[in-house]
Amino acid sequence: MNIDTAVVLAAGEGTRLRPLTRNRPKPMLPAGNRPILEHVFDALIEADVEEIVVVVGYKRDRVQNHFGPTYRDVPVTYVTQSKQLGSGHALLQARQAVDDSMLVLNGDRLTDAGTVTAVANSFAETGDPSLAVVERQETSRYGAVEMHGDEIETLVEKPRDDDYRLINGGVYAFSEDIFTAVDSTPRQEGELALTDTLARLIDRKRVRGIEVDGMWVDATYPWDLLTVAREVLARGRVVEAARSDGVWIADSARVNPEAVLQAPVVVGQDCEVGPGAVIGPSTALGSNVTVGSNAVVQDSVIDADTRIDPGSTLIDTVTGQDVHLGANTVVPAGPADVQVGTRVFEEQRLGAVIADRARVRGNVSFTPGSLVGPNARLDVGVTVRGNVEEGVEVTR
Repeated sequence: MNIDTAVVLAAGEGTRLRPLTRNRPKPMLPAGNRPILEHVFDALIEADVEEIVVVVGYKRDRVQNHFGPTYRDVPVTYVTQSKQLGSGHALLQARQAVDDSMLVLNGDRLTDAGTVTAVANSFAETGDPSLAVVERQETSRYGAVEMHGDEIETLVEKPRDDDYRLINGGVYAFSEDIFTAVDSTPRQEGELALTDTLARLIDRKRVRGIEVDGMWVDATYPWDLLTVAREVLARGRVVEAARSDGVWIADSARVNPEAVLQAPVVVGQDCEVGPGAVIGPSTALGSNVTVGSNAVVQDSVIDADTRIDPGSTLIDTVTGQDVHLGANTVVPAGPADVQVGTRVFEEQRLGAVIADRARVRGNVSFTPGSLVGPNARLDVGVTVRGNVEEGVEVTR
């Protein structure tokens, strides 16, 4: 592979993932028990990338403080998109940091080293702009692609139906000429999209599409983080030590001998799991999570510094960081209708989302599909139905 630099676009907020993105950007949300962006960096490093340039913006300190100047001994350079004016505009911010051919990736989608290498090799063979193409049954959430042979014929942004078979995988390889091409692309409603530049390139020259079948997972809405975790665990994309098939436990974690771990499950650093607790299947515990005695946590993503008190039951649950769930908290499994903004999504697999620093007193019950904002306070015995806004206190 002749490309040794990657530009990762990680400046966006991820508004459709609120309330989880209220305090951090989408690329820093958990994929399993590590940030999505860590998985992206891992794929690049495993594909022999030697330098990573990250375009940051919304809550950029959360990215910079987490990774610092290097990741796995690979230098990381940060450039800032001060206003979110589109993916093309984000790429332009890296212009002074890159002086040769480059890979360009979205920082909020999981991919693997095989996909990165396939795109880079295509570019190395031909010098043509190249992008990963992924087959998906549901294409209406993404940009669809039409191909003739290995050449991209058309990009269809946000198709209205699922008549298409292929989508844009968001992994690209370009020469440095891409900056000039982006800069000359007309803005649409003040924004500059990289896909608009690609459409212009397709009209003028050959753009290659590389069909890949490796890992490709995207979280668009809060319940998607459960799907992401299942994919990560199924592929063993964890850093903790394997204790048995499909069970990974950090060396610093303390798991009571009377607790039950059901594969696949990962238990992060400094976690504590009490006697009689049942964790898993398809569950990820971030660092410093405490699960009390006789609690049950299944098909869930529990982020760092969260405490789950004894006797609680959580199914299909996503928590933010530093959440405290009192004794006998109950979150039953979905499916459910979930309201995100003004839109209602029917029959989604979600028990509840409980965002950063929420405090839930004992004997609180949630109806499936509930979203609880950061710093909310739920008093003893409350039943939560629907959405609870940030900082709200709910009493009986």
